[in-house]
Amino acid sequence: MRKVVFEQPPTLEVLYQDEHIVAINKPSGLLVHRSEIDKRETLFALQLTRDLISQRVYPIHRLDRPTSGVLVFALSSDVARMMSEQFIAHAVTKRYLAVVRGYVPKTLTIDYALKEILDKFADKDRAQDKEPQQAVTELQSLATAELPFPSGRYPQSRYSLVELTPATGRKHQLRRHMAHIRHPILGDTNHGDGKQNKAALDNLNLDRLALHAKSIEFTHPITNKSVFITAGLDKTMTELFERCDWHQYIN
Repeated sequence: MRKVVFEQPPTLEVLYQDEHIVAINKPSGLLVHRSEIDKRETLFALQLTRDLISQRVYPIHRLDRPTSGVLVFALSSDVARMMSEQFIAHAVTKRYLAVVRGYVPKTLTIDYALKEILDKFADKDRAQDKEPQQAVTELQSLATAELPFPSGRYPQSRYSLVELTPATGRKHQLRRHMAHIRHPILGDTNHGDGKQNKAALDNLNLDRLALHAKSIEFTHPITNKSVFITAGLDKTMTELFERCDWHQYIN
């Protein structure tokens, strides 16, 4: 998959906002904040959200650069701390939609420990030999599709639409877990299938990772009320769903 290059700042969709929290629908290809991943990058979700609402924002969780969907920021350091505590306590529920290779079981608990991925710059002073960390993902298969073009040695391409709910928050957890069970996510250039990715690009015009943070649910740190936020699909993912006849899952 090609690296997304924004010729101009993307227009962000605000999904939720009150005096304590704001949530946006992060586009695929946009970094959350400045990172050693790409020192030359000038566009970040944090700064774009700050400029959009004319208020300082504080990150409380992350989405990988190629992943789209719900991204929540706090509007004060105190709220950021309280929200971070919910994430640490696994009191936040995040659900993702992913398109993966092949047909998967109807339901599956993926309990597979993952070795920590360290940044070669930011984490250069951290221990490199830590034991793998517990990582658990709940999978539910929503739909399947078989399309009339080859992926690798197979004459046709079979895909599953899955809902993934991580119980832990390891780096690249969903991508690594799906690769572990041999059903990699389409468009995953780090953990996926190169032949599958090329077939999806050539035949489906899929030039991004097929992973979308569909929803997030948490207890508001100030009001103590339940907050449920959802994010719609972008044009590329919508067209992929339409091609697979998964219309009921587009909105």
